Amino acid sequence: MSTVIAFIVIFGALVFFHELGHLIFAKRAGILCREFAIGFGPKVFTHKKNDTVYTIRLLPIGGFVRMAGEDPEMVEIKPGYRVGLLFNDKNEVQKIVLNKKDKHPDARIIEVEEADLEHKLFIKGYVEGEDEELLQTFSINRKAVIIEDSVETLIAPYDRQFASKTLPQRTMAIFAGPMMNFILAFVVFVIIALLQGMPTSDPVLGKLTADGAAYEAGLQQGDVVHSVDGAEVSTWEDIVEIIRESPNEEIDFHIDRNGEELTVPVTPALQEDEAGSRGVIGVYQPMEKSPLKSIVYGAQETYNWTKQIFVILGTILTGQFSIDDLSGPVGIYVSVDTVAQTGIYNLMKWAGILSINLGIMNLLPIPALDGGRLLFFAIEAVRGKPLDRTKEGMVHFVGFALLMLLMIVVTWNDIQRFFL
Repeated sequence: MSTVIAFIVIFGALVFFHELGHLIFAKRAGILCREFAIGFGPKVFTHKKNDTVYTIRLLPIGGFVRMAGEDPEMVEIKPGYRVGLLFNDKNEVQKIVLNKKDKHPDARIIEVEEADLEHKLFIKGYVEGEDEELLQTFSINRKAVIIEDSVETLIAPYDRQFASKTLPQRTMAIFAGPMMNFILAFVVFVIIALLQGMPTSDPVLGKLTADGAAYEAGLQQGDVVHSVDGAEVSTWEDIVEIIRESPNEEIDFHIDRNGEELTVPVTPALQEDEAGSRGVIGVYQPMEKSPLKSIVYGAQETYNWTKQIFVILGTILTGQFSIDDLSGPVGIYVSVDTVAQTGIYNLMKWAGILSINLGIMNLLPIPALDGGRLLFFAIEAVRGKPLDRTKEGMVHFVGFALLMLLMIVVTWNDIQRFFL
């Protein structure tokens, strides 16, 4: 159960902050955001606040912010339609009822002659039961809603649509998602450093394992090491190098313990794994806590892991990878389960790494991802005008379909690897 909770918290946080970036900068630009969703598929939770519906959906494969104007906008009200109009106290149209008009007995029924819900905000028509030769024009409120099948949908005047905004505003609304993932990772690393501390290069012994050679020999956490096997040391790395090269060989630690000079003989154990053979004594690197250094540490960790992920991406671009190198929700769940068993701080670090990974993946110039959309914006900046929206939409649709297909393949491969 703890793994399930950890997975939900980590997945939810990564997607939430990513989509929150889109939401914040879209709203700052004046774009109507119709929905803020975590997950895809059927809705399991819905809450509406102001103009935005906040939802949690069943399938944990991402999230989205649905901005007005990104998709074909609303229902087109064509000449000849019979619609019902409901008015506010300023005699502006507040609700346009498309069907099931019997549920709105106070609605004024008109036969539409012309309607503009984006620019001039009016609707013209002949009112049923009145002078049918008199064409009347009604102003539409900027926050009017269209009611179809008893569902209300807010209209979006053109100045509240995504396409109406400047190129920098649209770019920032899209870039803000990945940006928030890097910020989240930075904050997570800073919190780890504040709570757990951060590694220091001082020649001091950190925490000892109960079954390690250092503990058995009598060394203690906090011992300051002056020399190892006769060689002076000034950094933690110096100590590690000597230990690694001395498996099964007794070496003397000359230490300072609370002002007392001691010499303690220790025999490093032999450890063999995929990285090779080396000596170990069961001592962790010393840690220190500093608010200012924690900020530097957070930035360094974010940079280092970003660089490492790009190195891995390089192997993908050169074809040096297999399907087993990719993970979907199932693979991430298994990795969370493994890391969770090593402690909360390792789990937090893993969440930070995943957040960087999500940010980088979304910045790749792939259709349907944020990077694909940013690529189209770059082309627009060079051309001086946007590409045809219909063609761009088709590219993103095909890209999304291929991504969903890849997700299915990766998920099935994860199930086979871990459960079959």
